[in-house]
Amino acid sequence: MSPVKASRIAGFGHYVPARRVENAQIENQLGLEPGWIERRTGIRARRWAVDGELLVEIAARAGCVALYDANVNPGDIALTILATSTPDHLLPPSAPLLAHHLGLANSGAIDLAGACSGFIYALTLADGFVKTQGKPVLVVAANILSRRINPAERASAVLFADAAGAVVLVPSGDEERGVLGLELASDGSRYDLISIPAGGSKQPFGPGMAAEECLMTMRDGREIFAQAVQMMTLCARRALASAGLQAAEVSRFVPHQANARIFDVVGENIGIEPERIVRTIAEYGNSSAATIPLSLSLAHQAKPFVSGEKLLLTAAGAGLTGGAVVWGI
Repeated sequence: MSPVKASRIAGFGHYVPARRVENAQIENQLGLEPGWIERRTGIRARRWAVDGELLVEIAARAGCVALYDANVNPGDIALTILATSTPDHLLPPSAPLLAHHLGLANSGAIDLAGACSGFIYALTLADGFVKTQGKPVLVVAANILSRRINPAERASAVLFADAAGAVVLVPSGDEERGVLGLELASDGSRYDLISIPAGGSKQPFGPGMAAEECLMTMRDGREIFAQAVQMMTLCARRALASAGLQAAEVSRFVPHQANARIFDVVGENIGIEPERIVRTIAEYGNSSAATIPLSLSLAHQAKPFVSGEKLLLTAAGAGLTGGAVVWGI
């Protein structure tokens, strides 16, 4: 058996709820002119979970597809990482239940709360686990953000969506696979740009609490835009440098689908043409950490990844926390 030198993605999967919400519905609710949302975000529609649909359920559907695509025995999965900002419960964590639903009898399981950059962090940790332990890992990113939107707040109401995406990582003897370059970043000085005020130990749920305290708020949309562009650009440049690659060597750029204007500017900043940018935001909106694995799965369906491709993934979100990965297929 060849030594483990890297990880590789053996399977992709995704799931989006059946409920499709077009811009017109939200524009009517907020009193916006037709076309306002698409002009500013690139979004035409998004998917929202139906009543009773659970986070663990949509995560499991994406994970099941990825496991099938990877042709991996469920009993061989040694670790399950679930990146989410919208668990079904504050306690216990959701990942053990996800692993149970998927029949992963020999898997450890942990939630990761990295907001929009959660998949980047989960993928990085999974790659390290595969290389040190030589065992497969399931990474799922899933969110039901529609239940955390304040419908009266324009900044968040127009953006957020529900979805799940998943990948299965397995050991590889090829050093040109897996994480080739990496940069992670945070800026706690802008901690409160995006937040859900209540629900933590600082401000627990209690009687008389206003409903808005339990919903997402975006304090300054312009500042969020500027900070996201700056963090994603810097992380992408540094990840490319650590991989020893130029932007021209990137096969496909798969950014977090926060806002089309954000990733278009980031692409321009780092020298990646629009045709190399994977775009899913128009139909699926912003599902936070789920957008990158969702985009990977959809891109693989449309044009399967081939050995030797170099992908650039980057994200930034609440916290602020962000990062970029150069990934070898």
